[in-house]
Amino acid sequence: MRRRQFLAAGAAGLAGCVAVPDADDSPSEDEPPSSEELLQEAIHTRVGLRSLEARRTMTMETPAETAERTDRIVQEPPGKQRLEVLESDDPDTPPGTVSVRSLSTTWEYYPDEGMVAKRHHPNRVVADRTRLVLEDLLEDYDLEYVGGTGDGDDEGDGDGDAGLDTVDGRPAHRIDATPETAEIERSIDLLVGETIYRIPLEETPVEDLEDVTVSRAIWIDDEHRYPVKECNAVRNADGEVLHRVTVTYEDLAIDAGLAPGTFSYEPPADAEVVEIGTEPEGVFDSVAAAEAAAPYDLPDPDVPDPYALDRVTVVDKGEEFGTTTTLWYVDPDRTERDLFLAVREQRRFDADVLEETDLEFEGNPVYRRDGRIESLFWDCGDLNYELSIPAGPEMEEDSLSEIAPSVGCS
Repeated sequence: MRRRQFLAAGAAGLAGCVAVPDADDSPSEDEPPSSEELLQEAIHTRVGLRSLEARRTMTMETPAETAERTDRIVQEPPGKQRLEVLESDDPDTPPGTVSVRSLSTTWEYYPDEGMVAKRHHPNRVVADRTRLVLEDLLEDYDLEYVGGTGDGDDEGDGDGDAGLDTVDGRPAHRIDATPETAEIERSIDLLVGETIYRIPLEETPVEDLEDVTVSRAIWIDDEHRYPVKECNAVRNADGEVLHRVTVTYEDLAIDAGLAPGTFSYEPPADAEVVEIGTEPEGVFDSVAAAEAAAPYDLPDPDVPDPYALDRVTVVDKGEEFGTTTTLWYVDPDRTERDLFLAVREQRRFDADVLEETDLEFEGNPVYRRDGRIESLFWDCGDLNYELSIPAGPEMEEDSLSEIAPSVGCS
């Protein structure tokens, strides 16, 4: 069976929150906002976003060919998304291709194969990739506010009110972004595209990749302060465009409410359904309910406000790996920042590559892992524990160490 990836997987973890400027620091009506202010406001919009619905058009260009695809995309960030391909001249994603993702399952329908892939991922760490890309632009790019001049090859859609470009008839601010490093990556996380664009550098007709440059242009909707268009171009030393991808939202609706069942999926009656991954024993809304399905007692950790238990997943991976139970806690105002405690019968960490902390439970040392996901690991005889959260300023470095003793070797 030919399996292809409909949408590339996003990077896990978060880069932290950027504050929105105070009203007193806002530009006057005679001054355009700065690039940094626009991106900060876009992050603020994304953090508070409850739902998004739009038509998304992606155009991929090379000197030899152009491919275009139009999708209907619906989101409840960060974990739920429905994507339907409406029009496409890409044979790998024909019209009728569907992807429906929830916290625990992704359905992907490939109409040319008559096949549906049902992927189980009950313990997937959810990252808000749009917010990650916005923060990356702030931290790792040189920014230039272009407004609505439409200069360069990546022109806007025309002139709107107050000299702004228009995207789908709506005034929008244009920002040009140049990577601070000259190193060319093989992929770009698309901001409006909600996916990864993989640059086929092996097909780039240049002798030295140091002569290749990447430019990005982003349009921020004036009303919602939300990204509605972007253009990423790869050029050679002479400025010739080698690869370009342009992504645009049309008919954008933010927090307009979604129809019931938006993120449910019923496969076509004649489709072959292939299941991938381990289906959980259950996803429960309380520790007590989960304990009935787990082969061991479950802890009840003391988590800081405003975190609250969102769900408990119980996954039986057979005799070799045993049962893993994961308690997920969510800040209702930052639903992408899952705090989770995993209880496993099979050890999943290597103490030799981790930092030993001052904590220990019943003589068992606790180890720390730093990075995009901050974690503590420890053994307790037949069980071992992982306490983790995406890194960010909302959680102090000692926060996990304060939670862990309430778990101990329970």
